[in-house]
Amino acid sequence: MRRLDPVKHEEKRQEILAAAKTCFARDGFKGLSIADICQEAGISPGHLYHYFDSKDAILDAVGAAALEEGARQFAQLVQSGNALSAIATVIEEAKQRNLRTDFILFLQWAAETHRNPKLAAKLREMSKTTRSILANFLAKGQQNGLIDPTLDPEIAATVLFGILDGVRMMTVRDPKLDMPKILDAIKILVRRFLQPATGASAPRS
Repeated sequence: MRRLDPVKHEEKRQEILAAAKTCFARDGFKGLSIADICQEAGISPGHLYHYFDSKDAILDAVGAAALEEGARQFAQLVQSGNALSAIATVIEEAKQRNLRTDFILFLQWAAETHRNPKLAAKLREMSKTTRSILANFLAKGQQNGLIDPTLDPEIAATVLFGILDGVRMMTVRDPKLDMPKILDAIKILVRRFLQPATGASAPRS
C-alpha cells in the first residue's frame, strides 16, 4: 500500500478549497455541485472524495479557514505596540483585496449557518475570538495612553467590526464605489473614535 504524503495531501486539499472558494463566490452555494468544484480544480469526483466526503464538508472547511485567517490577522495586532497604527495597517492592507468578492462569499457562507449548527457554532466561536483579541488590544492601548480610556474595550471592538462589515456591505450595494478613498476615510474615523479626548479620564469601576 502506498503511504500517504501528508504535505502533498494538504497541498491538494488547499487547491480544492481554493477552487471551491472561486466557485462559491461566482455561483453561490445552492446551485453549486461537486462536478463544478472538480472542473474548477481540474480533478475527478473520485479524486476529490479522497479529501472531502461531501459538498457540506468543503463548505465547512472554506468557512472555517476564512474565520481562522481573520483571527490570525487580528492576533498579529498584539505584536504591535501602537494600537492606532496597527489598525491603520489592517485597513491599508484591505485596499489590496477584493472586498466585494470576499464579503459576498462570507454572506453566502453565513446564510448557510441557519441549517448547519456546526457551522453556526464555528461562526460564533471565531467571531467571539476575534472581538476578544481586538478588545484586549484596545485595553492595552488604554494602559499605554494611546486609546480613549473612557471607551469600553468590548463595545469599541464590536463597533469597529460593525464599521468594517458595513463598508464591505456597501461594496455589494454599489460595486463602483471608490474603496481606497473610503478606506482612507475609515482610517480617519477610527483614529478620531479611539484617540483620547483632551482631558479624558478613565471610567470609574
